[in-house]
Amino acid sequence: MVKRDYYEVLGVSRDASADEIKKTYRKLALKFHPDKNPGNKEAEEKFKEVSEAYEVLRDGEKRARYDQFGHAGVGGAGAEGFGGFAGGFDLSDALRAFMRDFGGFGGFEDIFGRGMSSRRRGGRTVIRGNNLQVRIQLTLKEIALGVTKKIKVTKFVPCPKCGGSGAKGGSSRQTCPNCGGTGETRRVSRSLFGQFVNVTTCPACGGEGAIIKNPCPACSGEGRVKGKSGVEVTIPEGVATGNYITLEGQGDAGPRGGPSGDLVIIIEEYEDEIFERHGYDVLCDVPVSFSQLALGARIEIPTIDGKASLKVPAGTHSHKVFRLKGKGIPRLHSYGTGDQLVRLVAWTPRKLVDGERKIFEELEKTVKDKPPPPGKKVYSG
Repeated sequence: MVKRDYYEVLGVSRDASADEIKKTYRKLALKFHPDKNPGNKEAEEKFKEVSEAYEVLRDGEKRARYDQFGHAGVGGAGAEGFGGFAGGFDLSDALRAFMRDFGGFGGFEDIFGRGMSSRRRGGRTVIRGNNLQVRIQLTLKEIALGVTKKIKVTKFVPCPKCGGSGAKGGSSRQTCPNCGGTGETRRVSRSLFGQFVNVTTCPACGGEGAIIKNPCPACSGEGRVKGKSGVEVTIPEGVATGNYITLEGQGDAGPRGGPSGDLVIIIEEYEDEIFERHGYDVLCDVPVSFSQLALGARIEIPTIDGKASLKVPAGTHSHKVFRLKGKGIPRLHSYGTGDQLVRLVAWTPRKLVDGERKIFEELEKTVKDKPPPPGKKVYSG
């Protein structure tokens, strides 16, 4: 089968920006996602197609090769391959691509407006637990140095009375008599065009292939109850507000032994009283006296992890910014550290006492270096 042009697949122009490509892909992927179109083969093929196109066009290097050589440029030996996938781009590749960029932040609950998703396992439907979100607030020091946090999460946990099966103690789940344990019902119909088989989810067991005749009284047959669980999460250096960490399998337990959802830790940053963050750099204002600026001085300044000494040259203007290399925030998942910017601000006394006014009046008369006129380059000299 001849592959369609990737730009045509996504419906974007060849000079589309990365953001435009990502937004368009998200819209199409949500439209054709298998969870939104169960059993729809046409939608599944379109989902794979748009995901394959996105995987090439989102990567600057692959996109450049594709623009120059077409499908052969990104398919290894020929147009049938895809970026190193020996068997082409299949559904599992497409789902991983989607989950990487859109499934981690809140999971399917936020994307599709529901908490749980179902999957087929051995011909039966198992229901996955909800993905949960927890917000953690960090200080700037914790962000700069990294930290391990212990948190309590209220969530569904397997019922201790029935072990998560949903069946009363001593009993067990029984094979659904309506579907024979397959979780599906099949209805054969004949027409002029031949024989058709209509496969639907079993209405008696909801696709699980088993029913519970004696439900556990503690969980009413759900196989799970509300509880609290302690979770330890390690926050790497350099995170920022909006970053998140996904802990797989730490969300709500699924009903009747279904797999657990994920726990998403969303990072929030406290506003620091001293430092103002600018990416991986931090800025702090340090008040100094007029004498220190005019005569020069060595002053002590705060840093994220302690204190440092700064030499102020004589004749320094107010709002002069000094840079302390490597005293900022470590770069997330990378090498290097940002800097600390120190802005010296002249502190004007609010009240003059005991002859101080006279000293300043004499100073005003004797200092020859007078302030320049207003302009854009007041401190250029």
